[in-house]
Amino acid sequence: MRAVKILERVLITIPIMFGVAVVVFFFMRLTPGDPVDIMMGQAGAVSTGEIEQLRREFDLDKPLYMQLWLFLTKAVQGDLGYSYTQKRPVNELIFDRLPATIELAGGALFFSLVIAIPIGIISAVRQKSLVDQFSMAGAFLGTSMPSFWLGIILILLFAVRLGWLPVQGRITYGINLEYVTGFYVLDSLLGRNWPALVSSVKHLVLPSVSLGASVAAIVARVLRSSMVEILRQDYVTLARAKGNREFLVVMKHALRNALIPTVTVVGLQVGSLLGGNMIVESVFSWPGLGRLVVKAIFERDFPLVQGAVMIYAFTFVIANLIVDVLYTYLNPKITL
Repeated sequence: MRAVKILERVLITIPIMFGVAVVVFFFMRLTPGDPVDIMMGQAGAVSTGEIEQLRREFDLDKPLYMQLWLFLTKAVQGDLGYSYTQKRPVNELIFDRLPATIELAGGALFFSLVIAIPIGIISAVRQKSLVDQFSMAGAFLGTSMPSFWLGIILILLFAVRLGWLPVQGRITYGINLEYVTGFYVLDSLLGRNWPALVSSVKHLVLPSVSLGASVAAIVARVLRSSMVEILRQDYVTLARAKGNREFLVVMKHALRNALIPTVTVVGLQVGSLLGGNMIVESVFSWPGLGRLVVKAIFERDFPLVQGAVMIYAFTFVIANLIVDVLYTYLNPKITL
């Protein structure tokens, strides 16, 4: 039954992705600026014939409904088009950059959970204590700081002044790494290339902290609120009355139920980490998908932006599906 429900939820993504495709198509066409004019302006003096030829090559001479039909029919077949400026298939460009973006999002998520879960639990157990007040003040500060501003501060402190960490790229130039998956940390482990592992982790630290700080603050506050409410429930009092150790009561009886709203927040933040890292990637010159999309937007590279947005939308949908499935494991009473 659960497999059938999951399949139903997967099928629901089809009209969602169709709607996203249509919306992003028209929004890109409504954006001021013509891609051919931008490219011709960069190329210098050109003739009218060359401009018309380029428009025919990109199908921009056709009516909007025809352009939309061509885009959708190719997208259904897994073809997201051909980049105007990069002169390469959009699929190749996206999947070349996607591992870097996923690795950065994974590093940010790991950092946020490692920080947020202990803080949320300790703050709830020691409610209104000095530790709780300092933790929640730090969480409020974390949600208030823009990621790009935090990134610049971290660069000035840990790279410029202390010289501990690098500020751009994914690995130190000159280190040989055999690329298997595109994830530098994983490839370093698979190849037992310890210098590459150290270098890739060092390059990952600052952008991960910059991107994950706000997520850590949100998760810590949500987990604390849930834990405070759960710790007041009768079944927690009963578990204590039975003589169970406080650690067991908190971790087994309280934390599991408190994780339900926390998982919701984490699932939403995963999509935000993958789709909202454009500024952080630009600050740290991280060669990921977000940086590529920013460049494509300025160049009005319609196919590349459309393809990237569809990947982002698919990520959000899958993240929500995973959250719903996790609900059923955390609380068997919940059904899909």
